[in-house]
Amino acid sequence: MREAIKEAAKGWLHLTIGAAISLLCYLMVGVALFTAFLTATVIGAGVLPESVLLLRRMAGWERRRTAAWTGTPVPEAYLPLEGPLPARVRTAVTDPGTRRDLVWAAAQLLYGSVLWYLSLIVWAPALLVDGVWTGLAGRRPVALPLIGRLAGLAADWSRALLTPTPSAARDAALAARIEQLTATRAGAVAAHGAELRRIERDLHDGAQARLVALSMRIGLARRAYDSDPAAGRKLLDDAQTQAEEALAELRHVVRGIHPPILTDRGLTGAVRALAASSGLEVAVSVTGLADHAGPGDSHDRDASTEHRNGHSHGGNGSAGHGTAPRAPAAVEAAAYFVVAEALTNAAKHSGAARASVGLARERTGLRVRVRDEGRGGAEAREGGGSGLTGMRRRVAALDGTVRLTSPEGGPTVIEVELPCVW
Repeated sequence: MREAIKEAAKGWLHLTIGAAISLLCYLMVGVALFTAFLTATVIGAGVLPESVLLLRRMAGWERRRTAAWTGTPVPEAYLPLEGPLPARVRTAVTDPGTRRDLVWAAAQLLYGSVLWYLSLIVWAPALLVDGVWTGLAGRRPVALPLIGRLAGLAADWSRALLTPTPSAARDAALAARIEQLTATRAGAVAAHGAELRRIERDLHDGAQARLVALSMRIGLARRAYDSDPAAGRKLLDDAQTQAEEALAELRHVVRGIHPPILTDRGLTGAVRALAASSGLEVAVSVTGLADHAGPGDSHDRDASTEHRNGHSHGGNGSAGHGTAPRAPAAVEAAAYFVVAEALTNAAKHSGAARASVGLARERTGLRVRVRDEGRGGAEAREGGGSGLTGMRRRVAALDGTVRLTSPEGGPTVIEVELPCVW
């Protein structure tokens, strides 16, 4: 009997909140009429999108209540209310999800109040009947569960009215996808512009300045050579040094555009080279990817790995086998820069001595996982910087995802999924 009363009270509370929402729906009728009047006069059209957002919040509240009662989420599908005012008004008027919310609000006016009144009528007789039936006859309650069934009926009606139609769900998913692609395109354009500015700055401040100095030094050497050959030779030696430094600068810029090591060794060899030069003890694990290292690269790679990293291993055709297919060049480049950025951050900021890098070929793409045993807090530390932002933009441009886990005290784990066709 106590359990029956408890369940009935839970159902009655659900119905009582539904009755309160019915009262809000009565108020929404006034808001809807006022909004329609203002929209008809044109000057108050800006009220319409805000009224639709209020209706969506009410419907969202009912979806959460229904999901809590039934244990099954109630999906929603809305077109985004964004852009200039005419576009927002047009979306508010034509959105199928908003029309279903209006139908639900009109129905909630009736069944929300009616079912609550029925629960009030049932309470007293149910307590009397089940008190006798359960107390004297020792049978299971039969009247109190009716209140729970009324609450279940209200939840079923809300679910039926608020569940979007398949066409509306497709339209909303398409609109969300367009919005996501617009955002990633804007991020990719911003990242591309920042990359171009970085290359221009590196060329202007680095290689170009060295080449200008080189040209001036060669001119001085030509003038001094006839009168003072020793001074001319010294100037030519300095010019050769500057030429070598300018070449090094140009190689650095080229590596920032597309690392040649990716073409020569593939992603596996390039990541091992990054690990070897990171200054950390890095363990590299590879699953399902080929090692495209050249004939002369293996000894250098093993020597540097032993000196810097501690160990490196592969799996499923990674080390020493070129049979596995390679990912597209853009995917390899994005994975390379993710690893480079993550290891650079770990070496500079985390205070870690060890890290691990995992590359795995999956059916739908490439997975990259970088972990360091540092102090953590990378999200807060990088929140205002460009490191993680640039990484996310580069990955989002390929429709990939970035997951960062970095609690205070560590460890920091960056997981990246890059979709591609093998």
